[in-house]
Amino acid sequence: MRTTAAVLAVVLSAGPALARDVSGVKLPDSVTVAGQELRLNGAGVRKKLWIQVYVGALYVTTASSDGEAIVGADAPKRVRMVFLRDVDRKSILGAFHDGFEANSRAQLPELERGLERIGPAIGDVKRGGEIVVTYVPGEGTTVTGPAGTATVEGKVFADALFRNWLGPKPADGDLKKRMLGR
Repeated sequence: MRTTAAVLAVVLSAGPALARDVSGVKLPDSVTVAGQELRLNGAGVRKKLWIQVYVGALYVTTASSDGEAIVGADAPKRVRMVFLRDVDRKSILGAFHDGFEANSRAQLPELERGLERIGPAIGDVKRGGEIVVTYVPGEGTTVTGPAGTATVEGKVFADALFRNWLGPKPADGDLKKRMLGR
């Protein structure tokens, strides 16, 4: 009887689950990057026309609904993309390039060199596969995909890449709103 009561007390005091479910993808409420805890700011589904492409989750040190403030902050941040369908490497890099043209055109030649550097890490992504984009001050932007990991030094590339989701002309306005917790 005491064992049952103790187990029940632990279960009742556990509180809410520590993950959010978006389109069947479990997202933890927090992740650790460079020794710092990042909290889930928001998450949603990237759609192209009516097709669901991936679940995108934004993790930051300080919650915010201001996309430019998040981009501008020289603090660790992460976007995790969990794909809901197969997408080839060329399409992913093309989407990144389109986002650079829409939101960071002035730095395009430098950004294209960054894309060349991360391209081999991305590879083709199968349904359920992931790409994780992480910025750490002083280190740069690390992109981890099915084919490996690559890092681009500096903040310019990070800012441009995060503007693809949070900038004035994101690829998916609804995903931006959800990443910003709206």
